[in-house]
Amino acid sequence: MSNPDVIVVGGGIGGLSTAFALRRQGLAVRVLESAAEFGEVGAGLQIAPNCTRILHEYGLLDQVVKRGVAPADMIMFDAVDSSELTRLDLRDLERTYGFPYIVIHRSDLHGLFLDACRRTGVELLNDQQAVGYEQGTGSASVRLADGRVETAPLVIAADGLHSVARRQYVGDPTVSSSYVAYRGAVPIEQVRANQVDEDAVAVYVGPGCHFVQYPLRGGEMFNQVAVFESPKALAGVEGWGSPDELDAAFEGTCEQVQLGLPMLWRDRWWQMYDRDPIDQWVYGRVALLGDAAHPPLQYMAQGAIMAIEDGWVLASHVARNQTAGGVDWASVLAAYQAVRPEHCRRVVLTARVWGELWHLDGVRREQRNAILRSRDTHDYTFTDWVYGPTALFPEDEPEMYRAIPLAGAGQDGSTTHDSRSHPTPGHEKTPTPQPAG
Repeated sequence: MSNPDVIVVGGGIGGLSTAFALRRQGLAVRVLESAAEFGEVGAGLQIAPNCTRILHEYGLLDQVVKRGVAPADMIMFDAVDSSELTRLDLRDLERTYGFPYIVIHRSDLHGLFLDACRRTGVELLNDQQAVGYEQGTGSASVRLADGRVETAPLVIAADGLHSVARRQYVGDPTVSSSYVAYRGAVPIEQVRANQVDEDAVAVYVGPGCHFVQYPLRGGEMFNQVAVFESPKALAGVEGWGSPDELDAAFEGTCEQVQLGLPMLWRDRWWQMYDRDPIDQWVYGRVALLGDAAHPPLQYMAQGAIMAIEDGWVLASHVARNQTAGGVDWASVLAAYQAVRPEHCRRVVLTARVWGELWHLDGVRREQRNAILRSRDTHDYTFTDWVYGPTALFPEDEPEMYRAIPLAGAGQDGSTTHDSRSHPTPGHEKTPTPQPAG
């Protein structure tokens, strides 16, 4: 391929899914990946109906279901006393939104998109380290570490949290949450004696920590994630999040959590960062996508989903603005810019708030628990804005949920008043749970 229509910088889930989506529209797409091989690190990933709807359109949902698990429930427990707080009936959720909730190994989903790109003729190049971007007339260029320059009518920067394009065009810092994640995926036989639920996504929320469990790979594996606030991070100590802090953070948690902790990988951990939302993602013919545009904390389990949605929205607007004479890229990018930043702003800020809610202690923990226990299992008030169809235009973006102030909660979960607002950090409002992966 000598003259691609689109260059995608980054071969993760966001980059590959976008490359595939654009290739489906007949465009010549080249992916530049900095690593020597394509691959993903981590363990489990949750895919909500707003994403499985897109995977169905792509013809990939059957393979995702085959490689993943469709759990029956999502259950939130108190990590101290192990009492159930609330749950989502995921079978009913599928009936409500028309598409299933799936948990899958991150490398399996990445592999499906990689295979799809290969099958459809996306050009995939490794060892391609982007170092900068330049604008041309009706085009943009990527400068590579070896001195070469790659040019196309559109360049998509899908190169993650530490994006070169984000640094060049925005220059904003990452934001540390002071929380760290430990993960571990093991054969299911190793955890069957540990009081695990093999047909659910379970999250135990506790003071300054939480613990997530769910099956993977058709139920053959079991994924567990421990997240906690690091005192070393708060004190500004390098290398924060070490195993001694893991052990200390989960002291006093219930037996189910204690049984799971030894199964985690203790030789690696993930410090949790996001970025403040930005309103501009498009710079001439360079467009930010995925974590380069909107890296979230993991509490809503929407990070990879938002990246897949970004690519679907771009490709959908290509379909609307493509003629025999080519693609009207100005219109495509204007439409993408008009709709995606606001939705992702909501997700990024809501994820921060939900993280605060999960980790409450004292009276506020009791207030949160009372509200969650009073919730009807089949109430989707807090998920409609995110699990419904992905908006293509600003007017299609649904309203946010009506938030419930913790201070107004009685012990039975009743509230003295409601207030409508978009959640922002520091506001103690209680939505329904979405365990992070």
